[in-house]
Amino acid sequence: MDVRADIRIAITGGIGSGKSYVCRSLERQGICVYDCDAAAKRLMRTSQTIRRRLIQLIGPHAYEGDVLNKAAIAAFLMRSEEHTRQVNAIVHPAVGRDFLRSGMTWMECAILFESGFERYVDRVVCVTAPVDVRVQRVMSRDGITEVKAREWMAKQLPQQEVLARSDFEIVNDGCHDIDEQVCHLLAELHLTAKPLPNP
Repeated sequence: MDVRADIRIAITGGIGSGKSYVCRSLERQGICVYDCDAAAKRLMRTSQTIRRRLIQLIGPHAYEGDVLNKAAIAAFLMRSEEHTRQVNAIVHPAVGRDFLRSGMTWMECAILFESGFERYVDRVVCVTAPVDVRVQRVMSRDGITEVKAREWMAKQLPQQEVLARSDFEIVNDGCHDIDEQVCHLLAELHLTAKPLPNP
């Protein structure tokens, strides 16, 4: 496969798949990864345009002074899927523009296909793990029940659908070596990978 060095690449995968762990492996290879979730939170705090539009949508209580009212935003989102779509229509385009301006060529995005962010990239890498492994990770990370973890997972696209729409897979099941898979991915993309240290 002949791949340009300036292509944009997305890391995606369902909750608990371990995308951030894979991104840390990429960072060890000297690759900076744009975090869409962190960017959305930052822009909701700092963008005057987003602030104005969220206040128009939700009301003045969307912010407390200069501080985003996370509880008010969460309550609004939980009321209906339409509310979620309305907030996403404000925040997602801003995140997309911010990514394009960032100069970064890699992004981490949990809801890549749901948000339409695949249009910003040339290749997609799906991080996968068995469902039971993902459930245990989410339960441990967030201190929630198995029922709640599975509810969260059910709200996302099925892992097999995300994988079918992706170009590459990295298996993060606790058995397959992530650094080796990342080096193989970079080789497939014709990008430079640092040599792995001797065991």
